[in-house]
Amino acid sequence: MAIRDLIPWKRQGQDIAPRQEERVDHPVMSLHQDINRLFDDMLRGFSMPSLPPIGRSLGWPRVELSENDKQIRVTAELPGMEGKDIVISLDDHQLVIRGEKKSETSDEECGYSQRSYGRFERRIGLPSQIDQDKVEAAFLNGVLTVTVPRTAEAAKGRKTIPINVG
Repeated sequence: MAIRDLIPWKRQGQDIAPRQEERVDHPVMSLHQDINRLFDDMLRGFSMPSLPPIGRSLGWPRVELSENDKQIRVTAELPGMEGKDIVISLDDHQLVIRGEKKSETSDEECGYSQRSYGRFERRIGLPSQIDQDKVEAAFLNGVLTVTVPRTAEAAKGRKTIPINVG
């Protein structure tokens, strides 16, 4: 089979894609099928469609994590949302941020919109040595900041490991 036969151009009297039995016979087509199946299975595992909607990716909302000996700070961008639409919880050593952005208008004449609406949930793993009773959250100008303080034992348990070079 020539490399030209692998390109899905429509030739006279042929469909764009070759018949199923022709695909399996050639190793390149078999590899192509396996890779497609791998990506389909991976995306199905996230309960998401093959392509995420425009403007949202698998990691929405975007977050920044910073930490020191006293606390962990999580900052999430949630533009266009209000604090009442966001729920924050601690669940089995995970910080869970979930919410819903609702459509403000019911304009049925609008044929196209680039604005996104819908529910989201983001889970961020936390260490076991945190003070759950002192977690604080603030929401200002579309930015959510959650501060998770560490326990006194967490600072004691930290150890720096030297790197041997040579």
